[in-house]
Amino acid sequence: MNITLISVGKLKEKYLKQAIEEYSKRLSRYCKLNIIELSDEQTPDNASEKEELIIKDKEGDKILSQIKDTMFVITLDLKGKMLSSEELASFIEDCGVRGNSNLCFVIGGSLGLSDKVIKRANYSLCFSKMTFPHQLFRVMLLEQIYRGFRIINGEPYHK
Repeated sequence: MNITLISVGKLKEKYLKQAIEEYSKRLSRYCKLNIIELSDEQTPDNASEKEELIIKDKEGDKILSQIKDTMFVITLDLKGKMLSSEELASFIEDCGVRGNSNLCFVIGGSLGLSDKVIKRANYSLCFSKMTFPHQLFRVMLLEQIYRGFRIINGEPYHK
């Protein structure tokens, strides 16, 4: 299985980079992982709704330029469906069985995802109604994908 993670915003913190490297290494047993980091657009303080929409559209165009037609796109969105770790594992496994072996997870910028990206998505996933830093969320997503593969393969995982 091929998994692509597209995320907006540069990762600066060394400890988060190390965590991503660790989960990338762990995931290499189960899938081919490709992480694409896109630069975010600068949002001025007190930006208007129109300015925010323009920024989301610019970031959305960058995201869409990285998505291939063959990818099954999963956006991370507060309006998405919440799944348990076991349900996410089942979802990943079902995607593979159905011939969707090129999964693409998309994490938007601080303003969220553009309508164009949301329309391109095949599935929308929500981890929580809480807001998390985008940089930390990358680690959380990779950990859950790794946990999913452990569950799929009947390997022990921390409950």
